[in-house]
Amino acid sequence: MSFAPPPYPYERLDELKRRAAHHEGGPIDCSIGTPIDAPPDFVIEELARAAGVRGYPSSIGSPEYRAAASAWLTWRFGVSVASEQVAACVGTKEFVASVAGYWHLRYPERDTVLYPAVSYPTYAMGATLAGLRAVPVRVEAGRLDLASVRVDDAERALLIWSNSPSNPTGHLDDLAGVAAWARERGVLVISDECYSDFTWSGPARSVLQEGVTGVLALHSISKRSNLAGLRAGFYAGDPEAVAYLAQVRQHAGLMVPGPVQSAVALAYGDDAHVQAQRSRYHARLATLSEALRAAGVEAPMPEGGFYLWCRREGLDAWELARALAELSGLVVSPGELYGDAPEHVRLAVVQTDERLELAAARLRSRSI
Repeated sequence: MSFAPPPYPYERLDELKRRAAHHEGGPIDCSIGTPIDAPPDFVIEELARAAGVRGYPSSIGSPEYRAAASAWLTWRFGVSVASEQVAACVGTKEFVASVAGYWHLRYPERDTVLYPAVSYPTYAMGATLAGLRAVPVRVEAGRLDLASVRVDDAERALLIWSNSPSNPTGHLDDLAGVAAWARERGVLVISDECYSDFTWSGPARSVLQEGVTGVLALHSISKRSNLAGLRAGFYAGDPEAVAYLAQVRQHAGLMVPGPVQSAVALAYGDDAHVQAQRSRYHARLATLSEALRAAGVEAPMPEGGFYLWCRREGLDAWELARALAELSGLVVSPGELYGDAPEHVRLAVVQTDERLELAAARLRSRSI
């Protein structure tokens, strides 16, 4: 039977946008985590210089790009990862969607990808696109319940995904526990850490703090620097895995454009703009969390990320999403887009302060 791609998850939200359209100013779309705030001026200036535009860029990443990522890992997490253990990717989504297929070429006897049962849908889709088994792992109290993994699934596992802080829940995973479990079984851990700069509960954490053997950390410039349109990120960790994947990806023609590499290297060297963005997101999360609570919706502050994971007793996810659209103009993502979450919706605080304050005022005026 041939593969028929399912509808893209966010294409299912048109109904909610229609329900929100009656408000003055139209829908306040908080369904997708697309940054809306300005990127750093010095990054845009570096892009305008177009350094490296004439020649083909390095697939693995320029020395400056990899060195900047390596230095940032040391500064942010206190880990020492040589630039040789870092490689570029064309935004992290393409890496998520393709890595299982490439790693399967290295270990063809393993055919299973483990991923959080409530998570970013591309983890499972990446396995499907590679013709592999996608097996969800139960999440308990925000952490992967590794004891629930069946023995036969663990034996067949090619890799396991962790996402901390989590999209969509905002929880922090037990990265030490995941690394130890996977190493015992010869399973590669890929830790998606693209929201790590927005960790609210304690310091930012990385799986690399548990050592590099058998693990990769995946990072993106999109969220931390409001540069999603540049499509740039990196993966770092196990030297064998980095070298193998970099070589395969070179054959596939995957290259971050030269001017983008130059600009992103500068962005990783500056933290002031990230701290300013942290303040914006935290204030927005607090505003919407309070307003939703006033409207009768549970929306606790997350441990990390810029999403609120919300529920309302007595309503399923789509009912809650419709109610929020009609009452406040907010468009949110029902939890089933992320797996087994029939009662929750995800709200991304990626609209301007003024728009979110408007939604908050509407929420405070009446209950759902």
